[in-house]
Amino acid sequence: MEENSTSSEEVDEESEKSEEKDSDTSDETSNEEKDSEETPQEDSKSQGQVEKEKADEKVKKQKKVKTKSKPPKPAIPSIHIWRAVTILVPSFIILFLSIYLLSPLATMKHIEVTGTVQTSADQVKEASGIRDSDYTISLLLNKDKHAEMVKSNHWIESAKITYQFPVHFTIEVKEFEIVAYSVSGDSYYPILSSGSIESTAVNADSLPEKYISVLFNDEEQIKTLISQLNEVSPEIKQEIEKIELAPSKVTSDLLKITMYDTDEILVPLSELGKKLPYYSKIKPQLTVPSGIDMEVGIYSYSLVDKALDDERVKAKEEEKKKQEEEKKKQAEQGNQDQTTQTTQTTQSR
Repeated sequence: MEENSTSSEEVDEESEKSEEKDSDTSDETSNEEKDSEETPQEDSKSQGQVEKEKADEKVKKQKKVKTKSKPPKPAIPSIHIWRAVTILVPSFIILFLSIYLLSPLATMKHIEVTGTVQTSADQVKEASGIRDSDYTISLLLNKDKHAEMVKSNHWIESAKITYQFPVHFTIEVKEFEIVAYSVSGDSYYPILSSGSIESTAVNADSLPEKYISVLFNDEEQIKTLISQLNEVSPEIKQEIEKIELAPSKVTSDLLKITMYDTDEILVPLSELGKKLPYYSKIKPQLTVPSGIDMEVGIYSYSLVDKALDDERVKAKEEEKKKQEEEKKKQAEQGNQDQTTQTTQTTQSR
């Protein structure tokens, strides 16, 4: 192949030289014609100068021919280019990534917390497990995991972490609502919609205008109560003033619910979510402060009449108690008199 290319190049050079000779001959003929027409001053040029100029022109033309006759550089095959790209591109990516991870930019991040009411931004960040030394890329890849960790704070119901280029992260939280307050003496402990009780008491001044007071402290019963109250409409819950245990012979978990309008409701704890909603249908029919008994069936009665009945029952019980005490005193007196008489009889003998 190399010999064929060399011979073709020699043929090309000979053809170019022949063309140059023809052009030189034509140029000489034209120059002679011009010389014949030129003025006598141009004829006076020496024959040596003309030959020198012609020799210079030939040298220039030979240089041009040599320049044109240089073989072109062979093209680089595309497969080699792709091989180089597949090696160089990953290498540069690894290099830039290494430089980035070693620089302070790798851990630079701005974290914003929204949705907090009872908790603080610092408490949410601490619960998320995010540290200042964590890489920004690591936080971006594990943001769902950190959002789940935020819920380790008992106030947080849900959390979501969003990312905004280049280093801005937002932790959006939703807190559990305060459903009621557990009352212990003069202290009020918030009861959350999750059923958990906040360990820190709140000041009486910070209590809302209307709130539910829970007058028992059993944690399991409180969790059941909150679960049942979640099935009750907010309108009814807003009217509840206090809830206390009122067990009967039939129902051990019977509750007494006192409303802000002085109505009283008796309902089992386990059936509160099912029966208490009926209060909204009974309430329009009540004209006086009433009691609604939901222990077995559902019926209402006037609290005034109930109070009178209770007083009558109480009076009867007190009268019965007095009669028993009088009988007991009479019996004791009779025994004492009998003992005295027996003693006197013995002494007379």
